[in-house]
Amino acid sequence: MQKTLLIIGFVWPEPNSSAAGSRMMEIISCFKSDDYNIAFASACAKTDNAFDLTSLGIQQVSIELNHSSFDEFLVKLQPDVVLFDRFMTEEQYGWRVAEHCPEALRILDTEDLHCLRKGRQQAFKDQQIFDNTYLFNDFAKREIASIYRCDLSIIISEAELDVLTQVFKVDESLLYYLPFLLEPIFEEEISSLPEFSEREHFVTIGNFLHPPNYQSVLYLKESIWPLIRQQLPKAELHIYGAYASEKVNQLHNEKDQFLIKGYAEDVSVVMQNAKVCLAPLQFGAGLKGKLIDAMKNGTPCIMSSIAAEGMFGNIEANGFITDDVEELVNSAIALNSNECIWKETQVNGFKIINTRFQRSDFQTDFIQMIHDVILILKVHRQENFIGQMLQHHTLQSTKFMSKWIEEKNK
Repeated sequence: MQKTLLIIGFVWPEPNSSAAGSRMMEIISCFKSDDYNIAFASACAKTDNAFDLTSLGIQQVSIELNHSSFDEFLVKLQPDVVLFDRFMTEEQYGWRVAEHCPEALRILDTEDLHCLRKGRQQAFKDQQIFDNTYLFNDFAKREIASIYRCDLSIIISEAELDVLTQVFKVDESLLYYLPFLLEPIFEEEISSLPEFSEREHFVTIGNFLHPPNYQSVLYLKESIWPLIRQQLPKAELHIYGAYASEKVNQLHNEKDQFLIKGYAEDVSVVMQNAKVCLAPLQFGAGLKGKLIDAMKNGTPCIMSSIAAEGMFGNIEANGFITDDVEELVNSAIALNSNECIWKETQVNGFKIINTRFQRSDFQTDFIQMIHDVILILKVHRQENFIGQMLQHHTLQSTKFMSKWIEEKNK
């Protein structure tokens, strides 16, 4: 009998706008490979950049917050698995799923650890060294509670898996490491990429709704690009990203060749035209899609330690990792000018894609793990008493708050 998956999305997937959108499409592909009937539901307004899920045979459902119509939808659909895209959707809809579909496996896709990203952002604002006093924030209280309430949580980064198990002491049975799921890059594809001499200029890319990306561009504008331009006066920096606001567009400066390009219709073309990708993120979490895009298209990177976190394992990076401005500038100039170094780091990127993020290395095991947990779901939940406790209190508090809001809105 065909199984049914319900995905409750914080937003509709936009794979051309964000790494989160690409990630969601990879997860959908996993379930499609196991012949799941899939419905994707979201209360978010859909933009023109949203992927047309109906083209994959996926039902698209607009839902409302704090409304019993979602309960009716659940009862009719009767999903076998419910996946929450970010902990906020689990907070909003998890109690309804638990009440109306108690036998459904509940999975949280964390995307990245929001508490880690928010803590680092606050430490950056305070100009302080990030430590556990910043990590143990209100987002952490909500996010870790959501992880416990779910039967499984998908973690995209090995570094974040360590944070959850070592710092927050979450049991490994509740967590599953599932990074980006990519196809291999074959020699024929590599040989078709533009060579060093066919490329020019620098590039950076990132969805501007994501605060780390805006701050990174500001950092480039104020501290890094002027120093690169001193030594490479003809160089240009092309800045791409969806949802560029007025404050982003105001950074555009043709005289300094600091060029805001906006939405990238085809990220592969953008990366293949560039000689070097710059990713000096000062805070953030998760795996960075911009680095994956760069490696797939043979574009070496200069990146901060936060940008590189969880990406490379024991393999040499596809460029240079540094948090020092002078080192970053010198490394960027070396990559732009030295074809030998450029080619060496480019090869590292292909190796990383082909050894650390192969779909075939993860997809089958992931689907089998889901089958296994479904078979022992009752025992699995019994062993997660903290989750049962949190679920009990959530049903008593969130449920009645939501019902009060629903009545108030009538």
